[in-house]
Amino acid sequence: MFEIGLTQALDEERTWVIPGGGVLPGEAGAEVAALPAAPPGEVVVLPRPLRRPARVLLAGAGEGDEAGWRAAGAAIVRALADDERAQVRLPDDLPPDALRGLAEGLWLGGYRYREAPVAPRSGAVELVVRKISPAYDRSLARARITATAAWLARDLTNTPSSVKNPAWFADQIVAEAARRPGLTTTVRAGAELERFGGLRAVGGGSVSPPRFVELSWSPAGATTHVVLVGKGITFDTGGISIKPRDSMKLMKKDMGGAAAVVAATLAVADLDLPVRVTALVPLAENAISGSAYRPGDVITHYDGSTSENTNSDAEGRIVLADALGYAADRLRPDLVINLATLTGANAVALGKRTAALYSPDDQLAGALAAAGDAAGERMWRLPLPGDYVEYLRSDIADRVSAPQGPGSVMAALFLRDFFGDTTWAHLDMSAPSWAETHDGELTKGATGWGARMLIRYLSTLPEKP
Repeated sequence: MFEIGLTQALDEERTWVIPGGGVLPGEAGAEVAALPAAPPGEVVVLPRPLRRPARVLLAGAGEGDEAGWRAAGAAIVRALADDERAQVRLPDDLPPDALRGLAEGLWLGGYRYREAPVAPRSGAVELVVRKISPAYDRSLARARITATAAWLARDLTNTPSSVKNPAWFADQIVAEAARRPGLTTTVRAGAELERFGGLRAVGGGSVSPPRFVELSWSPAGATTHVVLVGKGITFDTGGISIKPRDSMKLMKKDMGGAAAVVAATLAVADLDLPVRVTALVPLAENAISGSAYRPGDVITHYDGSTSENTNSDAEGRIVLADALGYAADRLRPDLVINLATLTGANAVALGKRTAALYSPDDQLAGALAAAGDAAGERMWRLPLPGDYVEYLRSDIADRVSAPQGPGSVMAALFLRDFFGDTTWAHLDMSAPSWAETHDGELTKGATGWGARMLIRYLSTLPEKP
């Protein structure tokens, strides 16, 4: 990641960035003040031949809230050359959360991924403020940790499946955790997965066997325990219910939920948050072979209940059922939050930037939605209609895996059986996990959706009395 720092003095050897069409000091002031403010989230370039600095950028920050400053940061970094050194002159009364938004936008908008090694940006950005306060320092530190988490989630999701199999992904989690004191990891494989019937079924068709990773942060004195569960299908062919080519070519992203919960848990450790967090990551590759699970198979999950497989391309809910059953039986948390690139119906219902939120708990649903709004990761709460449960009925098992009805809603109703008595939320984030073009702080490709929202939520979670 390129460097962002705080300073109190303008330097004529650097490019100057003026948010909102503000006024430069000295003779340049009238020149800049005469121009209209840049549109929200856009940058207007003012060349200044034979003068210093050689150019000035006018950046639009919208309404001046955190989201507007985040959009401004992304636009600014895209307007800068890789090796350019710039200063952003900030208003004297800028709130700390706006500074955080600007820094997040700069780092997130500057993200890049290449399969082959690529030179990192060598430039730097200084934020010019009248007074460097502890609140500004904290905001910049939190922005860096949040952006680092989002970068990791994007890197993991963007990695081609020729590299990324369950064993590789588990190794990445272990390596990242080892760099942070207080984190522990347990990786289960082979005979250790005997009770994980769904995970074994989905992964049974691949030459890359499944893994189940448990990543734990348990600080002294923590009384609230949150379990984060993320779908980790490292590639999804659809199995015997094979996907069409166009639907399959981006299925390296089908572990975006796992990437988000891992990145968020690592960030919790970096922030030293006083809350116990366990990330559960079921990892499998849904492949086609003579050992692949079939439509019509009956699967026995971790909790002992059974599902009749009616579509091997509905594999996400099958592996998540084991992880959720494990959480309810072994961990008994205060609440469980599940993230999954689960259904294409999510995009049909809500578009490309919005996840579907399901929870029977109004308080949890509201808190997650608020955290998503603050982080720039939008979600919309959808219902869990009781009369739709009839669609899940099976003649030979406790339920069918892929019933008729609204796809995203039915997947949530399927998963509801496995949360036990715990307070829970399920986020279907298939659509916002991938961006077709640069869009604000998102760069083309994996978005890392969910990591930033979870960090915000967990940072504000009160301890139990």
